Amino acid sequence: MGHDTHSLVVSTRRTSEVDDREREEVIGVCREAHQEPDFENLFSYLPPDALHLLAHLDDELVGHAVVTTRWLQHDEGPLLRTAYVDAVSTSPRHQGLGIGSAVMRHLAAVVTEYDIACLETEVFAFYERLGWERWRGSLAGRSEEGLIPTPDDGVMILRLPRTPNLDLNGLLTVDRTPARIW
Repeated sequence: MGHDTHSLVVSTRRTSEVDDREREEVIGVCREAHQEPDFENLFSYLPPDALHLLAHLDDELVGHAVVTTRWLQHDEGPLLRTAYVDAVSTSPRHQGLGIGSAVMRHLAAVVTEYDIACLETEVFAFYERLGWERWRGSLAGRSEEGLIPTPDDGVMILRLPRTPNLDLNGLLTVDRTPARIW
C-alpha cells in the first residue's frame, strides 16, 4: 500500500445515521469513481437501514460501499438472506492503494449474520482476489408474475459462514425491486 494504513479508518453507519454533509461526500466519491451522474440519486434508492462502509484517510472520505438486504434463491432451495453490495467506490486519487480491498474485507467481516453476499460488477479480478466467485449459471429476477431471465453475467457471490452448498452453474434468482433486477 502506498499510504500509512494506520490513517485509514473504515467505519459503518446506517443510511438513517448519515447526515447531509456525509451524504454529499458519499455521492461525490461515487460519482468521481464511476463517472455516473445518477449517483446523485443514490440515497433515494436506499432504505433507512442500509449499511454504509465509509473509508476515511484522516478526515477525507476516500472509499464507500453500501449493503442492503435482498433475497437470493439457488435453484429450488430456500430463500437466502443476502447482503447485496452496491456503490463500491474509491476516489480515483486514491485507487491502487488498497482502500477498496480494505472496505470489502471490512464488509465481509460485518455481514456474517447474512446467508450470502452478492454484487454485480465488470471488475471480476478485484473481487476474486478477495474471495468472491463469479456466478456461471443462469440468472433471473423473481416477481409476482414469475421468473424474468436476465442476461447479466457480472453477478458474483461471497460465501459466508451460513452459506449453504451452492452449484455456481445452477440457477440463481433475486427478488426484483422497483428500480431494477440485479
